[in-house]
Amino acid sequence: MKNTKSASSLETAGPNPLLVLVALLAVYIIWGSTYLGIRLAIASIPPFFMAGTRYLAAGGLMFLFALCRGAKMPSLVEWRDALILGGCLLLVGNGGVTFAEQYVPSGTAALLVATVPVFLTIFAWLTKLGPRPSGMICIALLLGLLGVSILSRPASSPGNQIHWYMGIVALLAAAAVWAGGSLYSRKAAHPSSPIVGVGIQMICGGALLLLVSISTGEFGRVDLGRVTGESFLAWLYLVVVGAIIAFTAYVWLTRVISPALLGTYAFVNPVVAVLLGWAIAGETLDSRTISGAAVIVVAVVIIVVFANRTKRPVGAAPSGKVMAGAGNQ
Repeated sequence: MKNTKSASSLETAGPNPLLVLVALLAVYIIWGSTYLGIRLAIASIPPFFMAGTRYLAAGGLMFLFALCRGAKMPSLVEWRDALILGGCLLLVGNGGVTFAEQYVPSGTAALLVATVPVFLTIFAWLTKLGPRPSGMICIALLLGLLGVSILSRPASSPGNQIHWYMGIVALLAAAAVWAGGSLYSRKAAHPSSPIVGVGIQMICGGALLLLVSISTGEFGRVDLGRVTGESFLAWLYLVVVGAIIAFTAYVWLTRVISPALLGTYAFVNPVVAVLLGWAIAGETLDSRTISGAAVIVVAVVIIVVFANRTKRPVGAAPSGKVMAGAGNQ
């Protein structure tokens, strides 16, 4: 009886505010920085090979860690759904972002990926998984489309407009498929351990990305001797900090703070990405980028705030489960 009371008091005591702040800053800054990390990594590592090895390494480490901590092995159904989610979220979602960053600045990529809540709202309504958008959310959807149209226009003198538009299409497709995969995750079979669930999604997604690398002939062009130290460090950062540390913080936050507060990462990440791309990579921060960024961020803020006023936010995970596709990182 005494132990029961102690456990109950711990559950109702609430999280340490300082730990919550540190975890939120980790999700804000680290996930926002992964767009720049991708750009630096693919400077000398082929994109699909980079993304595939990144997720195989991160997923394998998370999976083994969870098993060593006593987690159960996933069932065949859980592996099947992990393969589907890995294909949506990592192969098309993150793979599309990685491919696009060959031609589109990392800040612009992050801003277009920030349209995921827009696609989530539309798809949830069309599939009857969410309510009909309210008037304010409809305004936000229109703002999101306006922001995309602003950012989709090439700069004044782009090197190759065909490549620019290829990148834009890849990013919008990545955001749309990511949103679809996130909705599918609500009905998918998940392991009881969130870390195992994310680990096997990363393993499946990483394997699919490597298959694309092999099938397109990219794998045969991999020359590890030409990988720069900067690209390798960026790859290592994406594996350890971007995937493992930031996601562990996210998993913990899903259990201790409200969805509304947690959802703020959706509009903080692109701002961080734009600023880092400008400050570190010398990406252009012109009026087009600033105006497009402002419109999209406002749209996402409206959607996150008003969606979280409903009993169950669009794209939210069932109780006790982490939403797959928490961030396109």
